[in-house]
Amino acid sequence: MKTNVGGIDKILRITAGLGLLAFALLSDSPARWWGLIGLVPLGTGLMGFCPLYPMLGLSTCPVKR
Repeated sequence: MKTNVGGIDKILRITAGLGLLAFALLSDSPARWWGLIGLVPLGTGLMGFCPLYPMLGLSTCPVKR
Protein backbone atom coordinates (compact mmCIF):
# COMPACT_ATOMS: atom_id res chain seq x y z
CA MET A 1 0.00 0.00 0.00
CA LYS A 2 1.38 3.35 -1.03
CA THR A 3 0.58 6.28 1.26
CA ASN A 4 -1.85 8.68 -0.41
CA VAL A 5 -3.19 10.72 2.52
CA GLY A 6 -1.21 13.85 3.39
CA GLY A 7 -0.70 15.67 6.70
CA ILE A 8 -3.69 18.02 6.84
CA ASP A 9 -5.92 15.34 5.35
CA LYS A 10 -4.82 12.91 8.09
CA ILE A 11 -5.55 15.43 10.83
CA LEU A 12 -9.02 16.16 9.43
CA ARG A 13 -9.83 12.47 9.00
CA ILE A 14 -8.71 11.55 12.52
CA THR A 15 -10.59 14.49 14.04
CA ALA A 16 -13.79 13.69 12.12
CA GLY A 17 -13.51 10.01 13.00
CA LEU A 18 -13.05 10.70 16.69
CA GLY A 19 -15.92 13.20 16.64
CA LEU A 20 -18.28 10.69 15.05
CA LEU A 21 -17.23 7.96 17.46
CA ALA A 22 -17.77 10.32 20.40
CA PHE A 23 -21.27 10.99 19.05
CA ALA A 24 -21.90 7.23 18.87
CA LEU A 25 -20.74 6.72 22.45
CA LEU A 26 -22.27 9.76 24.12
CA SER A 27 -25.58 10.22 22.33
CA ASP A 28 -28.90 8.80 23.49
CA SER A 29 -30.41 9.31 20.05
CA PRO A 30 -31.54 6.28 18.02
CA ALA A 31 -29.33 7.63 15.24
CA ARG A 32 -26.19 7.22 17.35
CA TRP A 33 -25.20 4.07 15.43
CA TRP A 34 -24.47 6.28 12.42
CA GLY A 35 -21.54 7.54 14.47
CA LEU A 36 -19.82 4.18 13.96
CA ILE A 37 -19.11 5.28 10.41
CA GLY A 38 -16.38 7.33 12.11
CA LEU A 39 -14.26 4.16 12.06
CA VAL A 40 -13.69 4.69 8.32
CA PRO A 41 -12.07 8.15 8.42
CA LEU A 42 -10.24 7.26 11.62
CA GLY A 43 -8.78 4.11 10.05
CA THR A 44 -7.80 5.78 6.79
CA GLY A 45 -6.23 8.66 8.68
CA LEU A 46 -4.19 6.39 10.93
CA MET A 47 -3.07 4.13 8.06
CA GLY A 48 -2.36 6.99 5.67
CA PHE A 49 -4.13 5.20 2.84
CA CYS A 50 -7.57 5.82 1.36
CA PRO A 51 -8.76 3.05 -0.99
CA LEU A 52 -11.04 5.49 -2.84
CA TYR A 53 -8.21 7.87 -3.82
CA PRO A 54 -6.48 5.58 -6.36
CA MET A 55 -9.82 4.92 -8.08
CA LEU A 56 -10.31 8.67 -8.44
CA GLY A 57 -6.66 9.37 -9.29
CA LEU A 58 -6.16 11.53 -6.19
CA SER A 59 -3.41 11.87 -3.61
CA THR A 60 -2.93 14.50 -0.91
CA CYS A 61 0.61 13.38 -0.10
CA PRO A 62 3.33 15.83 -1.01
CA VAL A 63 5.39 14.84 -4.04
CA LYS A 64 8.71 13.29 -3.08
CA ARG A 65 11.65 14.61 -5.10
